[in-house]
Amino acid sequence: MKAELLFHKREGLSETAFVEMVIWRVPDAARGSKHGFKYRLALVADGVCLLRYDNEAGKGDHKGDHKHVGEREVAYRFTDLATLQADFWKDVAEWRAGR
Repeated sequence: MKAELLFHKREGLSETAFVEMVIWRVPDAARGSKHGFKYRLALVADGVCLLRYDNEAGKGDHKGDHKHVGEREVAYRFTDLATLQADFWKDVAEWRAGR
């Protein structure tokens, strides 16, 4: 099995803000993850990524599923794709309410 793009969406929220969501089904779990998905869900405003859920093996302490809130990186408990998207949109709604 090769990687399969399941979902790619970019949605404008305002003149200067948008979300982009990319989800792949992958043959092998990403390092630190226990599921067969690779994902990146991001909120960008004024050219700055304010929020990002991903399971990239990056430079931070969290390998596998995590989210970036501004400069902070915190662990995220992945359960399924529907919950991932709901959690992301909840954080986006909180950001929009606090603007």
